[in-house]
Amino acid sequence: MTKLAIIPCTVLLETLFFRKKFSRNIQLSLAILLLGVGIATVTDLQLNLLGSILSLLAVITTCVAQIMTNTIQKKFKVSSTQLLYQSCPYQSITLFIVGPFLDGLLTNLNVFAFKYTPQVLFFIVLSCLISVTVNFSTFLVIGKTSPVTYQVLGHLKTCLVLAFGYGLLHDQFSWRNIMGILIAVVGMVLYSYYCTVESQQQKASESSAQLPQVKESESDPLIIADKGSEIMSESDPKAPAWNLKRDLDA
Repeated sequence: MTKLAIIPCTVLLETLFFRKKFSRNIQLSLAILLLGVGIATVTDLQLNLLGSILSLLAVITTCVAQIMTNTIQKKFKVSSTQLLYQSCPYQSITLFIVGPFLDGLLTNLNVFAFKYTPQVLFFIVLSCLISVTVNFSTFLVIGKTSPVTYQVLGHLKTCLVLAFGYGLLHDQFSWRNIMGILIAVVGMVLYSYYCTVESQQQKASESSAQLPQVKESESDPLIIADKGSEIMSESDPKAPAWNLKRDLDA
């Protein structure tokens, strides 16, 4: 349920603070997508105060982080690698300081008291390497597309996890899961189609708006050159001709 709330929250924040407009077709496709993922994944819903507070904070911080990731890359013309390089040290320091405290508060266990065997250290390092690739792909996708598109890809991953779990691990799978995945796929296809159509329309309108300016800028230098030559011909007197007889007399 928390993951399903990220897309509506992202749309709301971008609409309020960045004046970004989402068409009715995009909103309809996102609604179909969320309905399908909800049918496929949400089974029993149990709420409590602490979980609700943490879920609300997770939704808000995730939306703000993804929106700012997209905004900073486009505003300052930086690549995903540059932004990741600049932000990773601060994220690492914050997690190193706050992480053990929150882990002990929520689980009543001390992370430093755990016995770290070579096998555990190997998987920790492997997890870190995988997380680097995940962070790189996250920054890349958000920078090239949008936070909403990144969340749509995240829901596609959820559907693929359910499908592979059933096909490879023989997890329990019901008609409810199948129907939810099919509805979600329909929503993803519609979202991709409408995004492509609107992107092409926007590019066409921008090119048609720039075409008169290009023609005007191409004709201006000729006009200026003609006017400049006329001014030079009117203002500059002709040079006196060379008189051979006068020079011989001198």
